[in-house]
Amino acid sequence: MENYDQIEEDKELKTVGLELMFLTPEKCSSPDGITAVELAKLVGLPAETVKKKLNTLKEKEIVKVKGINPKYWKFNEYNFQRMDENDEIFRLLCSFDDVDFDKYFSY
Repeated sequence: MENYDQIEEDKELKTVGLELMFLTPEKCSSPDGITAVELAKLVGLPAETVKKKLNTLKEKEIVKVKGINPKYWKFNEYNFQRMDENDEIFRLLCSFDDVDFDKYFSY
């Protein structure tokens, strides 16, 4: 596993994780979640990068995947709230110092 310094600086992982965390049903083409390609367009990252980050989050069981082709991804709030607060990914996704919340919410 990557050490904490690498995870702490993984802005792409944070971008993907936060986008899924705050994803609203209106942004998804399916009630099952969002595809990696749709998510990549939303966050402005290459699809291959997004897929790698999704798999990292899946290993931590904080995203669920449904389907085969395409796969739909959804944040698992229940598992996220039960993560160890010292887990490097939990800390990364709870570090809001540089987060612009306006891009997740439209009033």
